[in-house]
Amino acid sequence: MQRAVLIMFLAMSMIPAGDSAGKLLSGTYAVAPLFVAWSRFAIGALLIAPFAPRSAWGLLRDWRIWLRACVLAAGISCIQTALQTEEIATVFAAFFIGPLVSYVLAVIFLREPVTTARTALVVAGFIGVLIVVRPGMGASAGVLWAVAAGCCYGVFLTMSRWLGALGTPIAMTFIQLLIAALLLAPFGMLHLPQMSGAISALTATSALFSMLGNLLLLYAYGLAPATRLAPLVYFQLVAAVALGWLIFGDLPDMWTWLGLAVILGAGLASARLR
Repeated sequence: MQRAVLIMFLAMSMIPAGDSAGKLLSGTYAVAPLFVAWSRFAIGALLIAPFAPRSAWGLLRDWRIWLRACVLAAGISCIQTALQTEEIATVFAAFFIGPLVSYVLAVIFLREPVTTARTALVVAGFIGVLIVVRPGMGASAGVLWAVAAGCCYGVFLTMSRWLGALGTPIAMTFIQLLIAALLLAPFGMLHLPQMSGAISALTATSALFSMLGNLLLLYAYGLAPATRLAPLVYFQLVAAVALGWLIFGDLPDMWTWLGLAVILGAGLASARLR
């Protein structure tokens, strides 16, 4: 169990680290967010291709796999657009509307059971996101892009639970990266930056950390029960705050701190109930 926990902490740190590299690309070097999103999928697919089983190619015949990849491509494009202008901690806080959306969709479409405690915690988490976003109080376009990314993530989570039996985690990961790369290729190539050493290094870092974080997440879930590891997913918020401070010198304002605390509390309590 200790090994799985350490792997989870590493994975949950790598994912915000990949997004931090993406923020440096779009914010500091003015690289188009669509290129950042496309390169992340393309490089990730190339790196994982040697390990994908032959059965993965058969997934291309299923329209539901293509739909899920479209949702993923839209979500990553939205979050990269949000990171161009917003602090990484704020983006991750707004992004965590995803599990709330997934809960509602799973109840409606997957007929998962509803409990009073879980519903109350979902509402509490949504209130936390509202505190961060503060609609009607000058919420910026970047925060709204983060909320859109979170909504896409919620749909993606629900579809992943719906389609999970179609293939192994490696096969599903490879195919979703490949399809998303193909879908975003015209937009990514249209915004090719003038490559330099720094841009090339950050592009590779963004893709590598994101892919490794997600693969380590799958590996950790293979070592320990999901119910024990699920609360650690919210460590991404802590890592996002720390990376935002270390790399960009950003610290959340009072309202964002409050929203982060509410989201963390509701998320951890909800995960412990499962």
